[in-house]
Amino acid sequence: MKILVLGGSKFLGRAYVVDALARGHQVTTFNRGVSGADLDHVEAVRGDRTRPEDLERLVDGRRWDAVVDTSGQQPYDVAQTARLLRGRAGHYSFVSSVHAFADWPARPVDESSRTLDCPADTPQDQPFATALKAGCERALLEQFGEHSSVLNCGLLYGPHEPIGRLPWWLERIARGGRVLAPGDPARPMQLIDARDFAAFGLDLIDQGLTGRFVTTAPIGRTTYGDFLDACVRATGSDAELVWTDDATLLAAQVEPWSELPLWAPDTPDWQGAWRADSAKAVAAGLRCRPVAETARDTWAWLRNGGSAKVTYTQGLTGVPIGIEAEKEQRILAG
Repeated sequence: MKILVLGGSKFLGRAYVVDALARGHQVTTFNRGVSGADLDHVEAVRGDRTRPEDLERLVDGRRWDAVVDTSGQQPYDVAQTARLLRGRAGHYSFVSSVHAFADWPARPVDESSRTLDCPADTPQDQPFATALKAGCERALLEQFGEHSSVLNCGLLYGPHEPIGRLPWWLERIARGGRVLAPGDPARPMQLIDARDFAAFGLDLIDQGLTGRFVTTAPIGRTTYGDFLDACVRATGSDAELVWTDDATLLAAQVEPWSELPLWAPDTPDWQGAWRADSAKAVAAGLRCRPVAETARDTWAWLRNGGSAKVTYTQGLTGVPIGIEAEKEQRILAG
């Protein structure tokens, strides 16, 4: 097939391109050329999706069997893109997020869960807000309807991760010593390797399946203990994990999710963080590799020159990824 990937040069978009090429598809990528190098064997079109003239140049004389949108963040931009691609592409697959659901992370969610209030015609250039993904979904559905799929992504990780959550843990554990490990090691987690997400998204396109799919690992697939143990094994470190209960960490003003990456305390605001029901996606063929494999591959990527942008956690809290060494040591000292 001919597939257009909006994005396609970093992390998830890159994973889509690698897999699509391996399947023998013809791939066009559309991006600004600033986030990463294009892969070989693609038709790379440079442009900014916020500029109508760039979009017009993209669609001029081209048609695709399917579109994969990994870069849509603003409803206005998704509406503009989908409007131009309607009639030029048979299927439009949009990568959304569990953040689009009104009750996440406080409550469990599935495909029937209510999404946040954000209209499809939201004006352009909105400041960051989780509701924008819900508006993007509505903008797409208005244009492509039953010829679209919405994949509500869970926690993505793996090689080429730009946010730096798994890389932070790998690099911290590689330094060794006593490592502050958050909460209960038996607490379930749901993590999905970007390569597995992309493979599932392409499977849906190959099979002509549409609709909404909560796309993350099955509930209870792994635990926080499994996750950090995998980091220890991947790095070959002599680190000692010092498991510390939620109450102690909260009393020390440790920021959930970001200071100790992916820590979701057992409090009402976080009860549904690792309870997104992906049963529909699993039934449609979603498969998730073991956490140990992703940790090993991500460590190999880092050791071979990979670099994660350890930065602010998606604009949600303003807290940098990873706890400061002095603060960690104060908590460990009790």
